[in-house]
Amino acid sequence: MLRRLMLALFTTLLVAQVKADAAPWYRWESQVDGRLVCAQFSPGEGWKRFAGPFNNPGCRDY
Repeated sequence: MLRRLMLALFTTLLVAQVKADAAPWYRWESQVDGRLVCAQFSPGEGWKRFAGPFNNPGCRDY
């Protein structure tokens, strides 16, 4: 019984890792001063998505 439980737990963890995908990166523009930042999520209020999605933290196409 314990062996089956351990196998099920191992399989679940393995499948969870395989299905995980990195969040895309976007270039965000400040509505206050026009600055641009690269982030996966909005830096907060006053920012709008400017470009993207990108697959790297430099917000460049490779």
